[in-house]
Amino acid sequence: MKALLLVLLAEVCLASLVPEKEKNPQYWRNQAQQTLKIALKLQQLNTNVAKNIILFLGDGMGVSTVTAARILKGQLQNMKGEDSLLEMDKFPYVALSKTYNTNAQVPDSAGTATAYLCGVKANEGTVGVSAAVTRAQCNTTAGNEVTSVLKWAKGAGKSVGIVTTTRVNHATPSAAYAHSANRDWYSDNEMPPEAIQQGCKDIAQQLFDNIPDIEVIMGGGRKYMFPKNTSDVEYRDDKYRGTRLDGKNLIDVWRDKKPKDKNAQYVWNRSDLLSLNLMEVDFLLGLFEPMDMMYELDRNVQTDPSLTEMVQVAIKILQRNPRGFFLLVEGGRIDHGHHEGKAKHALYETVEMDRAIGQAGGMTSLEDTLTVVTADHSHVFTFGGYTPRGNPIFGLAPMHSDVDKMPFTSILYGNGPGYKIVAGERENVSTVDYAHANYQAQSAVPLRQETHGGEDVAIFAKGPMAHLLHGVHEQNYIPHVMAYAACIGQNTDHCRSGAHHSIVGPLPFLSTLASVILLKFLF
Repeated sequence: MKALLLVLLAEVCLASLVPEKEKNPQYWRNQAQQTLKIALKLQQLNTNVAKNIILFLGDGMGVSTVTAARILKGQLQNMKGEDSLLEMDKFPYVALSKTYNTNAQVPDSAGTATAYLCGVKANEGTVGVSAAVTRAQCNTTAGNEVTSVLKWAKGAGKSVGIVTTTRVNHATPSAAYAHSANRDWYSDNEMPPEAIQQGCKDIAQQLFDNIPDIEVIMGGGRKYMFPKNTSDVEYRDDKYRGTRLDGKNLIDVWRDKKPKDKNAQYVWNRSDLLSLNLMEVDFLLGLFEPMDMMYELDRNVQTDPSLTEMVQVAIKILQRNPRGFFLLVEGGRIDHGHHEGKAKHALYETVEMDRAIGQAGGMTSLEDTLTVVTADHSHVFTFGGYTPRGNPIFGLAPMHSDVDKMPFTSILYGNGPGYKIVAGERENVSTVDYAHANYQAQSAVPLRQETHGGEDVAIFAKGPMAHLLHGVHEQNYIPHVMAYAACIGQNTDHCRSGAHHSIVGPLPFLSTLASVILLKFLF
């Protein structure tokens, strides 16, 4: 009898979780009909030339991360969360990206960055080079370099920018400008002597040598720009001192490469950044931390800008160019949160990147700006456990394990540092603060660092030619679409003369195609 009462009570509780409007089937019919009307409008394709391209890259942002972040965003707004919308959810076109590296089933962030920025798949651990390059072997690099969509945009006269929450010489941003057999060669201090002797350059040096006129660079990574043992401007700790063995101050190198009639500003804190007169800034270098930027939950709001603030500044500078711009934005610490098993950090980083996506959308137009949101790879992150509607995303599943009789959180990892055995049993999560930002969610296999996942990741797209991202694609297809839409790189044959500068209108190949079809019909 007691068991029956408990079952009935549970049913009543679950029923109470359903919003009253959702009990009426007409609510769902009306919602579906409205979605259908929006979908039918998509038959009128946006075939304009993309004056601007913005690529948002959520490092490690697999589909389960997107879903959990959507729920978190809603719950932060005092809603249940499941029916909330991320900014990226509002994009009309969604595709899947196959993320494998040429030599890896489950990829890393370097080989994938080469794919979605340079248009060719590559080996894990290498950036801006083809699969002919072996990781950490400098002498395999020469002749195997590949260029990125950022470089193609710069070659077409556009302004370009890089914004990241990691180091500006980390895997994702470095594929935009560097060619390196090893993603870990941040400065010459991290390179083996033979690599330097063979002529390879560290990634920080390449940032300022390879494409010296990048208009906007913002993120972390200060210590790789200064001579070894140089004190950091913000922290006294030895681990934040400069690393360079060649004695160079790359901030000075960056300044010296700028034309004398241009205004180049270097900033290292939020207040200096936000006090700039952006109408007068031609080049901006912002390095806000010695290494990666702080997690959003830990960010010092006085000294470090948010990703949204950096994106706003970047677009204001870049959009002054009448020929348009290319901007790479990386929410890079989503990945780090997952590696540490700290799902709360990973999901708050995702929500912040989504806020930046909304900021960019408000500053640009669908008519002339192609915006793509995607990830480089996934993680072995999941959430489940038959949780009821509105369950706190960092909360417990509604039942205990029927094996060890203990509670468990909805969020779990396949492997990672959250594996804990206490007195011969799985740790009882009710004895710890599982909602804490630094709580490491339980994992099935013990590892110091949780690993990437190998499944496909989503691609969200809006703006000119966004419909070309429409199915299951190889990851290296992405920059080819961006180039085609903007009439840059090798994809210019279909463009009118001068179209890749500032003209916005239907791409001529479609009208040509229509003419061919009409002629066949008539004759």
